[in-house]
Amino acid sequence: MPSYTPPLRDMQFVMHEVLKVTDDLKLCPQHADTDADTINAVLEEGGKFASEVAFPLNISGDEEGCTLDKTTHEVTAPKGFKEAYAQYVQGGWAALSCDPAYGGQGLPFVVNQCFYEMLNSANQAWTMYPGLSHGAYEALQAHGTDAQKALYLPKLTSGEWTGTMCLTEPHCGTDLGLLRTKAEPLADGSYAITGNKIFISAGEHDMAENIVHLVLARLPDAPVGSKGISLFAVPKFHVSADGTLGKRNGIYCGGLEHKMGIHGNATAQMVLEGAIGTLVGQPNKGLAAMFVMMNAARLGVGNQSLGLTEVAYQNALAYAKDRIQMRSLSGTKAKDKPADPIIVHPDVRKMLLTAKAYAEGGRALGIFCGVLLDKEHSHPDEKVRADSGELLALLTPIVKAFLTDNGHISTNACMQVFGGHGFIKEWGMEQYVRDNRINMIYEGTNTIQSLDLLGRKVLGNNGATLKKFGRLVAALVEEEGVNEKMAEFITPIAILGDQVTKLTTELGFKGFQNADEVGAAAVDYLRVAGHLVFGYFWARMAQVALREIAAGNTDQFYLAKVQTARFYFAKLFPETATLMRTMRTGSKALMDTDAALA
Repeated sequence: MPSYTPPLRDMQFVMHEVLKVTDDLKLCPQHADTDADTINAVLEEGGKFASEVAFPLNISGDEEGCTLDKTTHEVTAPKGFKEAYAQYVQGGWAALSCDPAYGGQGLPFVVNQCFYEMLNSANQAWTMYPGLSHGAYEALQAHGTDAQKALYLPKLTSGEWTGTMCLTEPHCGTDLGLLRTKAEPLADGSYAITGNKIFISAGEHDMAENIVHLVLARLPDAPVGSKGISLFAVPKFHVSADGTLGKRNGIYCGGLEHKMGIHGNATAQMVLEGAIGTLVGQPNKGLAAMFVMMNAARLGVGNQSLGLTEVAYQNALAYAKDRIQMRSLSGTKAKDKPADPIIVHPDVRKMLLTAKAYAEGGRALGIFCGVLLDKEHSHPDEKVRADSGELLALLTPIVKAFLTDNGHISTNACMQVFGGHGFIKEWGMEQYVRDNRINMIYEGTNTIQSLDLLGRKVLGNNGATLKKFGRLVAALVEEEGVNEKMAEFITPIAILGDQVTKLTTELGFKGFQNADEVGAAAVDYLRVAGHLVFGYFWARMAQVALREIAAGNTDQFYLAKVQTARFYFAKLFPETATLMRTMRTGSKALMDTDAALA
């Protein structure tokens, strides 16, 4: 059976020693009193909930799955899920970072980021039920009417109700311009919505008394394509003006998807038959409103893979220390045993360190993005808010795609550490591989994220936002450029920063002549950009650790951080050289292949 220990020490290191998040939070009036002790205390309790309440339900939830009553269209979540959710609500965890105006605790988003990492390590399928509510909350807060906010936000804040995002239809996934769901206006200002949605995570369940579905649909006179999409709030049960629940609305679960992973989450086929909903935002502007929810979800999906990478690493490390197989190539290490623990073997260490480096690098990036989100929403300086939002928009596709790709690499590597036992269900490792696999697909496949990064976020403004991140790298290079002890961390990111600038210019010229050049390079480009971002944060973490060691701190945590940084730059970061070479080969080898694909 697997185990899980919340990585509180590493979270504290990143927040308080590397990023000094409270310095930024003090400049945001609503978070000015949030100190390190408060953050640590909240996350310590959050870690207990994750490890003691959610984690024990992970394997059983995967084995049992969800059950649909085809007569009533009601879905029952796995045993224990509903009770765990009741504890989550009672503990106030749903309200952690929500606005006090709606009953929230008003804590920084970065705290919620760390809490949800632990929940994802503990049980991704369970965590998706409350996790999706945050996106619905943010979309309604940003675009809802006063009446919608008053009706829905207090219940989403408390966790009494949950939320979903109903986008995908059987004939269209990412290309939402093709959707067919119709919304007919009614005399009272509401709409009757009819259509079919698929792949709706947490679309139906018995864990909360109501579900607020945010549904994309077309008005009768809507323009074709993505410019004719509107967004609607459609509750599972009708809600009266005083908040009491009425009869069942015309939206129900027609079937559950049979999936590779996340079996404990109800991925539903939703049928709408004249379901009554209210318009969120402006007519035909629904995609812009939904992007608030989608961007939150993309950050959340990256966090899912971060959580799985961490828990897979922890269990692979424990196994590698205990499992004995063969002798070390350099000579016997465990003379009192018939064989050495497999952790002595170089390739086992490579697999373990790969997961560790990707988990700790991903954690630093995730926490950094959490702070950007707090500054975008709460900083009093308009320019700081705008700059934070712009940088967060650049990093969002990297969080979603790079962290989930790394999660795939890491969970597979950790399963491999177990050998044959990794393939056996009772050890839990194969579930981490299966659960992570969806993260590379939903909320926009990683190819879509790559096109968004290169096409929109970089080339779309001639690299202006990329240059803003480049200035962070340049400042660190200037600060540590003459420090010999930092050379192995600083030189690689300095070189790659210059290479990415030149490569981006090349791709811009090629893309102007042939748009397929951007499509051919995008996935590799995002991975290079991901390494540049990770390299920056690993250099910053090494910087802090080396300073502590130089000051005489003998805590092995700092030595471990430096050793992991060295591994990352020696064994993972050099992938960028191959990727830049493949990018420069262009699109011809891909597109001039009609005979090969006939």
